[in-house]
Amino acid sequence: MPDRLIEIFEDEKLVEKIKRRLPYLFQLAELESSRAGKTGMEVGSVRERIIVALLIYKFGEANVEIEIPITEPEVDAKLFRKPVSVKTITGKSFGGVKLIWTVDAQKAKEFRENYYPHCDILLVQINWHDVGGFYYIPLNVQKRLFDRIGRHNYIKLPKPGTNPRGVEITKEALSALVVDSESKSIEINWQRTKIDFNPYKRWVDFWRED
Repeated sequence: MPDRLIEIFEDEKLVEKIKRRLPYLFQLAELESSRAGKTGMEVGSVRERIIVALLIYKFGEANVEIEIPITEPEVDAKLFRKPVSVKTITGKSFGGVKLIWTVDAQKAKEFRENYYPHCDILLVQINWHDVGGFYYIPLNVQKRLFDRIGRHNYIKLPKPGTNPRGVEITKEALSALVVDSESKSIEINWQRTKIDFNPYKRWVDFWRED
């Protein structure tokens, strides 16, 4: 099957739209997930939905599967039946991207011993008031690097005795993945805009309906 995700990065009009709209939509996601000025953990799920909505917009609802069983923790959607993982990070560094969320040290170790890349990745690097990017990392690129550097250089376990939030791709591995010649990227200038946002308005409007 031809590589369909690459079409996003070759569609000039869509690339321009992503550059223009993504910072605004992610800012909305933050506002929707904030309380007393602090952004909550749920912002990650809202960001994922924004990227999956982009897939639906580009490829049509019939070609994007969103009802993914919980047994596939890394998969956020399937595009033409191929699994896609959506990941987001904030800041200049490529550290902190989770492969799996778990607080169990034993489960984390088992995960590392059994893990092998199995889906394409769409990664968004959010870097407010600076430059970040939107990246496509094909599955074959991940497998190639994984085979070359080995699982212990590819996967970072949480430090013992800390409050472990999950198993991560190492910063070195992710940095190598995004610059691979087969990966694709869109440079994004992350500027905030003034948004008049009321988190309750939508729900109040629903209550007003007859």
